[in-house]
Amino acid sequence: MDLTTLSFAMGSAWLSGINLYATVATLGLLERFHFVRLPGDLSYLSHPWVIGAALALFALEFLADKVPAVDSVWDFIHTFIRIPAGAVLAASAFAHFDPKIRLLAFLLGGTLALSSHGAKAATRLAANTSPEPFSNMGLSLIEDVIAVGFSVLMAKHPVIVATLAVVGLMISVILIRFIWRALRRLFRRRPAEAAA
Repeated sequence: MDLTTLSFAMGSAWLSGINLYATVATLGLLERFHFVRLPGDLSYLSHPWVIGAALALFALEFLADKVPAVDSVWDFIHTFIRIPAGAVLAASAFAHFDPKIRLLAFLLGGTLALSSHGAKAATRLAANTSPEPFSNMGLSLIEDVIAVGFSVLMAKHPVIVATLAVVGLMISVILIRFIWRALRRLFRRRPAEAAA
């Protein structure tokens, strides 16, 4: 198995959980302008209609992600988009491999997309409990920079991004548990305070 293919598969799946459209558009543009040769069927990301659709959806997400509460609804809807898309991106990198390898890549890609999407959604939900809108906007901009920046980094150093994806998976599990407990405590306390 090729380490570069594995790195692209896992890196693109992980980034899709953070910002699918920015990842697809960036990788597509990098392939289109010959900065990188994407493995397997990921080269389809360089088709003009794929790039155009990804850029249009990224613009929509860029706006929706900056508005508290709207971003949580957007994240909820995209639970059913980002995770399967991450799995498909990972499997597409292994398009010319044995079906068992593609299935394994599909499952691992979905898991990585789920971890990064879950951490993103939980963090944004926690940020929405704050009355000021700036933390939400800041988090959204950081996510955009990560998706685009790491996609560009993956073009030259795919193993670094794959390593970051694995570290991100571990951090996501810890972060999701921490945020989930904090939110449960917060929502248990509010009814008790209202009753008092």
